[in-house]
Amino acid sequence: MTNTTDMKRIGSMDTVADEFIWKGAFGLISKELGKSVGSEQLYANLDIVPPGAHSTKYHSHSRQEEFFFILSGNGTLRLNDKELQVGTGDFFAKPAGKGITHTFYNSSSQNLLILDVGTRPEEDTCYYPDEDMYLHRMNGICQKYSGKTLDDDWSANPDT
Repeated sequence: MTNTTDMKRIGSMDTVADEFIWKGAFGLISKELGKSVGSEQLYANLDIVPPGAHSTKYHSHSRQEEFFFILSGNGTLRLNDKELQVGTGDFFAKPAGKGITHTFYNSSSQNLLILDVGTRPEEDTCYYPDEDMYLHRMNGICQKYSGKTLDDDWSANPDT
């Protein structure tokens, strides 16, 4: 016999509730598969990248580890300023805190479907080198700041 609680832990990519679907201005769709069935420590998203669009801005993470698997389609992975062609069946891991910058671009005429799985640390800083911007998330608060406004003279040393 199936428990009702168990039923909430089984989902289908075709029936993800709207509250777990993000839609970007240029057609990108991200379905939060893991969150929709109660995942707490990991996220698992289905990213649908339309032709001519990017999956995200080019960035790296301080604490979030990610794994990407190309379910279908073809595109370009920009990885540490190198461009690599990717297609159905390709995958790669991006360990946290290594400064590995990445984004996908759909350079084909069909949707690029990516399974994006990763950790959900309580604190993480994303760095966007093309814009010299940081996005820091901690305790549910997100702060954005520019590398140009960093104060190199400040010190945590109480004797200064």
